[in-house]
Amino acid sequence: MTIPQGRRSSTFTRLLRHGFTDPSTAERLLGSEVLAPVAEDTVLLDALAATADPDLALLGLVRLAEAEPEEERQRLLSTVVTAKPLRDRLLGVLGASEALGDHLARHPQDWRALAIYESADLHPGVEEFTRGLADATDPDSLRVAYRRCLLSIAARDVCGTIDVAETAAELADLATATLRAALGIAEAAAPEDAARCRLAVIAMGKCGGHELNYVSDVDVIFVAEPADPGESDEAPALQAANRLAAHLMRICSETTVEGTIWPVDANLRPEGRNGPLVRTLSSHLAYYQRWAKTWEFQALLKARPVAGDAELGASYIETIGPLVWQAAERDNFVPDVQKMRRRVVDTIPAHEIERELKLGPGGLRDVEFAVQLLQLVHGRSDPSLRSGTTLDALAALAAGGYVGRTDAAQLDDAYRFLRSMEHRIQLYRLRRTHLVPEGEADLRRLGRSLGLRTEPVVALTRAWRRHAGVVRRLHEKLFYRPLLDAVAQLAPGEARLSTEAARERLVALGYDDPSDALRHLEALASGVSRKAAIQRTLLPVLLGWFADSADPDAGLLNFRKVSDALGQTPWYLRLLRDEGAAAENLARVLSAGRLAPDLLMRAPEAVALLGDVRGLEPRGRAQLEQEVLAAVRRSDNAEHAVAVARGVRRRELFRTAAGDLIGSYGTEESPAEADPGALVDRVGSALSDLNAATLAGTLRAVVRDGWGDTLPTRFTVIGMGRFGGHEQGYGSDADVLFVHEPREGADEQEAAKAANRVVAELRRLLEIPSADPPLVIDPDLRPEGKTGPLVRTLASYAAYYRRWSQVWEAQALLRAEPVAGDAELGARFIELVDPLRYPAEGLGEDGAREIRRLKARMESERLPRGADPTLHTKLGRGGLSDVEWTVQLLQMRHGWAEPGLRTTSTRPALAAAVAAGLLPAEEAAMLDEAWVLATRVRNAVMLVRGRPGDTFPSDGRELAAVARYLGYEPGHVGDMLDDYRRTTRRARAVVDEVFYGAAAH
Repeated sequence: MTIPQGRRSSTFTRLLRHGFTDPSTAERLLGSEVLAPVAEDTVLLDALAATADPDLALLGLVRLAEAEPEEERQRLLSTVVTAKPLRDRLLGVLGASEALGDHLARHPQDWRALAIYESADLHPGVEEFTRGLADATDPDSLRVAYRRCLLSIAARDVCGTIDVAETAAELADLATATLRAALGIAEAAAPEDAARCRLAVIAMGKCGGHELNYVSDVDVIFVAEPADPGESDEAPALQAANRLAAHLMRICSETTVEGTIWPVDANLRPEGRNGPLVRTLSSHLAYYQRWAKTWEFQALLKARPVAGDAELGASYIETIGPLVWQAAERDNFVPDVQKMRRRVVDTIPAHEIERELKLGPGGLRDVEFAVQLLQLVHGRSDPSLRSGTTLDALAALAAGGYVGRTDAAQLDDAYRFLRSMEHRIQLYRLRRTHLVPEGEADLRRLGRSLGLRTEPVVALTRAWRRHAGVVRRLHEKLFYRPLLDAVAQLAPGEARLSTEAARERLVALGYDDPSDALRHLEALASGVSRKAAIQRTLLPVLLGWFADSADPDAGLLNFRKVSDALGQTPWYLRLLRDEGAAAENLARVLSAGRLAPDLLMRAPEAVALLGDVRGLEPRGRAQLEQEVLAAVRRSDNAEHAVAVARGVRRRELFRTAAGDLIGSYGTEESPAEADPGALVDRVGSALSDLNAATLAGTLRAVVRDGWGDTLPTRFTVIGMGRFGGHEQGYGSDADVLFVHEPREGADEQEAAKAANRVVAELRRLLEIPSADPPLVIDPDLRPEGKTGPLVRTLASYAAYYRRWSQVWEAQALLRAEPVAGDAELGARFIELVDPLRYPAEGLGEDGAREIRRLKARMESERLPRGADPTLHTKLGRGGLSDVEWTVQLLQMRHGWAEPGLRTTSTRPALAAAVAAGLLPAEEAAMLDEAWVLATRVRNAVMLVRGRPGDTFPSDGRELAAVARYLGYEPGHVGDMLDDYRRTTRRARAVVDEVFYGAAAH
């Protein structure tokens, strides 16, 4: 037939518009003799356009029509143009599966099977499939019958009559019927063997879980017993059962002209491929009780009898099943399962990992492993979780409060999408594969088969990556969360706390007041609400973490207080259950002492910071100052502005304290930091930045309320001591100097009054009693000390330092640094004092002698009476004062020549002294170690007691808490004190040599 050129162009365009990629071939096929009666019917073209691959569907239809006798061909073509449901099924299959197109070309009469179960309400089960296979009497006829049944499932799947879960369930039912038919053929071939034994086939894996793929190994375990219960010798029965089992496997696995049904894999049996194919029930039980590995119990979660002796199969499940729910009590259960998952990922070839739909990161196995692990851990005490079907188990986990509803819905959606991809990939050629194809045509067909008709390749790739990302994120969140390991280590019954079990556990864990603790537990976990259900899941684990602290009772009490305050907040328990180490972080913080819990109780919503370790990283000064100043701008008056600023400070104090505690103690997800010095630096810098931002905001609020935009004098705040050195601790005051300079034309007395009013209001607002901790301003390092004026002009400072300055004042100025107010004025103050703190040609011997004299006097007069000089962190031997005065003497003597020494911070100055050759590295390391340790002890005392202190606590629990903060295991308080004395003794030896000794230094 010759088609005019104009018409041909129009036909090409029409075919392209209908989704054909090879319009020339399509035009030829549509014009073929077998399709001539319907070639011009628009219904056919529209129906082909709706398939995954119109070209493939058209070719399959032509092959099918050619295979039919003339009379049947007319019936086929009539159906194609008049019977919509059947037409859609037939063309849908032909457009999605080349393999089923081949089957229909060999067995054209099988297309009529698509008329079965036409109603969406009709779903075949095992019995219906058994009838469909009933005529099969040999392996080849069974394969043909199997493909015919498979055809009906695939047709309803690609047309959307059944969803992916229903498809998987029907495939599992078809597999069950097929195994029964194959066993029947094997028994018919060896009736003597069949009479000698009872054989049961136990489905495992996806078949056992009722969620089979189109092409998948069907995992099985065989169990057998003698047919005669009185037979003493089991060997003949086992040999007969072994022959039947092997024959069944060959029937299903061998490839002929009709293809393969699927491989039957018995490698999940005891001892794997090295073990006997068939065992008795008692042999199975003995193996699982003595030798089975963790993964074998995980595999048994999906075990289901499917063929053979039904009574024996039921006995197998009844006998072996309970062992599955004891597996989580095995040592290292959760780490074992997690390692197995990682090994699976590690075995994927590098060039395939990005295309691996099942085993790769964000793949199907991530969902399945996470769900199975949660089932095995929590299913011990909750039978509702014991489903072998992934999506059913996920729904049960959500209903029980073990997985958040949103997370469960996202996992369900992603799993369905990924399984649909897997089904359609396998359906094309009925090959066992989990790799996403690379070819454009294959991706196009795959995307269209999933309903993605506009740019199918782009849309498919985008949807796949999105769902894989969701799976990976939630897999890590659920599968690796530290809660599970702790729950898995509880004794049976403890995952749900009875009163007596809780009391016994509390006593064993070292709670001082189990009765009081029980009351807290009852208040938290009683009732039938979802909130109580989640608490019952969390509490057994939290109790263990509290018990790992120095004060379990305080941890539990504090947890109840936080839960009472946030119990009605929807995100709170969800955070603890789902967000990585949040629960463990909270447990560490609540049981580590008083400061962090006290800060948290005043603003419980700060719990949200614990969900992400990065959320505990201190914020920089610029960011803090921006937030505080923004709050000041929004406030109506100074008191309200400073209240908000102090609230920010309280929250950030908690952030810093929590990060410090977690960094020191460590958690499953965040091990203890190896460098204590890094922790000290981070805390000191964070607290100094926070106080500077608070001062800046308060100063802005005071000036705005009293004078509007412009104060009659320029005003700056100079940080001194630990504040200026970026080394503040939790209990540090803010040592400062106040400097002002009247603006041009301003009255000097009015300017001085304004500056003094600012200082007074600053101190008042920052120390007003409230729920927020005060920021105590200490200006005692000013000229003339407590008797001198609180604030001076820059000129007054210059005059004083020129005429009256003493050497100790120059030493104090080593830490001077502007922290708030007029930056230019602050810089000029630093220019003024630099010659004093770094005198030209260095501090003379008279000055050095004066500093040594002052230090000796301080040691003898200021150490509190009765204090142990070997354990006092500030003034004791080798303590903070020793190290700092030694470093500061080096700065004053050599800072004029060594720029690295011109720093306000102790540790950088020490490093600079080593770099300049002023101090041996070993001696500097001794000083640094002692300074860091003493600083950490002071911080620990404040964290534990909630108030500052320079000595180790006398209370046993508090002392133990300090030891835990410093990294000592329970019972090693004595080691901590010995180590402190040894470290500071070595530092004092360096101080004696460098500070008091050789003048050459």
